[in-house]
Amino acid sequence: MSIPITARIADGVCAIPAAQWDACAGADNPFLSHAFLSALERSGSATAQTGWQPLPIVIDGMDGAPAAIAPAYAKSHSQGEYVFDHGWADAWERAGGRYYPKLQVAVPFTPVPGPRLLLRDGALAPALIAGLEAVADQNRLSSVHATFVADDQVPLFEQAGWLIRAGTQFHWRNEGYASFEAFLSVLSSRKRKAIRKERERALDGLTVRHLTGADIMEAHWDAFWGFYQDTGSRKWGHPYLTRPFFSILGETLGDRVLLMLAERDGRPIAGALNLIGADALYGRYWGCVEDVPFLHFELCYYQAIEAAIARGLARVEAGAQGEHKLARGYVPVTTWSAHYLPDPNFRRAVADYLAQERAAVAQEQEYLGELTPFRRAG
Repeated sequence: MSIPITARIADGVCAIPAAQWDACAGADNPFLSHAFLSALERSGSATAQTGWQPLPIVIDGMDGAPAAIAPAYAKSHSQGEYVFDHGWADAWERAGGRYYPKLQVAVPFTPVPGPRLLLRDGALAPALIAGLEAVADQNRLSSVHATFVADDQVPLFEQAGWLIRAGTQFHWRNEGYASFEAFLSVLSSRKRKAIRKERERALDGLTVRHLTGADIMEAHWDAFWGFYQDTGSRKWGHPYLTRPFFSILGETLGDRVLLMLAERDGRPIAGALNLIGADALYGRYWGCVEDVPFLHFELCYYQAIEAAIARGLARVEAGAQGEHKLARGYVPVTTWSAHYLPDPNFRRAVADYLAQERAAVAQEQEYLGELTPFRRAG
């Protein structure tokens, strides 16, 4: 006789001991760590008040500790997700439904692919997905969305009948390069020259510092907060993250933070924040207080490539969107999300839309793949 499996809703990430959370999340992806997700809560960045109410779905093991966790949030809007469903929300509400709150399985404000089923016991994956469905069904939610799902977990959602959505990001791949110059050597001559000119112009009169761990002081975070506020205000209307988030991040996850600062005469004028994973460097935020041509490309792309090569990392993931990354050696890759829509008519309409969208995404990626700067045989 099988033993019934019970899923529970925890009162936030902070309600789960860090060691227990990390035993499920693993150590490869820093964004899924207890330190990162709890920093979002503790700092007031991801809370019910900001439209991100943390509601992790948990299945406990025989030892009483979590054996499976889904980092879930009750969302009262569709901001900070990078997989846009505003059209779905409008259609559902025009039909008389209530789209929000919805359940989001994600890392808030972070378009970084990774596991969305955190499993100490891999056999519990179907039960955890069923738990997410049960939360939606019992609370009459319009939908559940797992965004930026790791490639190897997509089939788990697909087997459960969730709708699968494709998207595109641009990642840099390390083919065993010994240096940045070795990377440039595989590009076409015209692209090599263009990048060297960009770097020369960006770095004229500037010094770039790479800081991590205890080398990052509060003064550095103060400077970066100014950069982040400027970019956030222009892109989103208001910054998602609070100033305390960065201090907490430095305290709890500092060894996995790589903060790059561009300085003029010792004064920081621009910065880029990265997190270091087991096999990737993740670029997250950038900003500046002085407009310098090509400095964005230098800090966010070229310096990131150099850092990845120095650390022997397999790739750089530089965030969402951005076809301009192609000319800098970043290539298109497919990202995935999974969607549970209980209403059969709504599900049917979205399924038809996604089938057309996937075909368009595949066609676009084929075209973009021809625009990369790498030398071609012959």
